[in-house]
Amino acid sequence: MLDWTAMTAGAGVGLIVGLTGVGGGSLMTPLLISVFHLDKAVAIGTDLWFASLTKVSGSVAHHRERHVDYRIAKLLLAGSIPASIATLSYMHLVGINKRTDDALTVALGVALLLTAVTVALRPVWSRVGHWLERWITPARQPALTVLCGLILGVLVSLSSIGAGAVGATLILLLYPRLEMRKLVGTDIAHAVPLTLVAGIGHATLGNVHWTLLIELLIGSMPGIWVGAKLTKHLPDTITRFALCASLVFAAKKVLLAS
Repeated sequence: MLDWTAMTAGAGVGLIVGLTGVGGGSLMTPLLISVFHLDKAVAIGTDLWFASLTKVSGSVAHHRERHVDYRIAKLLLAGSIPASIATLSYMHLVGINKRTDDALTVALGVALLLTAVTVALRPVWSRVGHWLERWITPARQPALTVLCGLILGVLVSLSSIGAGAVGATLILLLYPRLEMRKLVGTDIAHAVPLTLVAGIGHATLGNVHWTLLIELLIGSMPGIWVGAKLTKHLPDTITRFALCASLVFAAKKVLLAS
């Protein structure tokens, strides 16, 4: 029998993802911890698979529309994939103990707050990127892109959060003249392999609740569709404020519960 609570949760997160574009998926891990009472590591591993699988169709669609700058995506992956593998290898080495659990808690709380800030200030980042152009020259962009990928690789592997909203913001800061549709497409194209690699790593640690994952995915499909339709009718300011408030509340719950 399917768990209707899980399907409803998947639909709710899918609705937020459809409404906000990026950042909504960050609520899944706190939800898995608070509502389904999963261990942090299992919640993170399950969310990584949820994120990678829900973004596959979007990645394919952006590829078909030629909305992906593969040079930027490859540079990000050159940093994020090795960083993810190294982070998960360390977790394999030390196992899940009090120390690693505390590290996961801090990483999750920080990632939630970072996502809240990036979503709240989304209209500002483009201006900041143009201001930074005097220092971030084309010659420096490749190395800085790999460095940003490295940061994302560690953050996503430890928290399952950051590949969407934080990744898009970093791309915007480094490439402020990139067309918005290419920024979104590039961000998703990078997020899918990163979350998949991190998800596989967590699966080898036994950190994925497969039955719950399937139920969440079933619920998310109609939720994303409805959210995408509603986004035309709801002001962006309202949806961003509601998402940011939810992210800050979730971060507070995670950090204070540790």
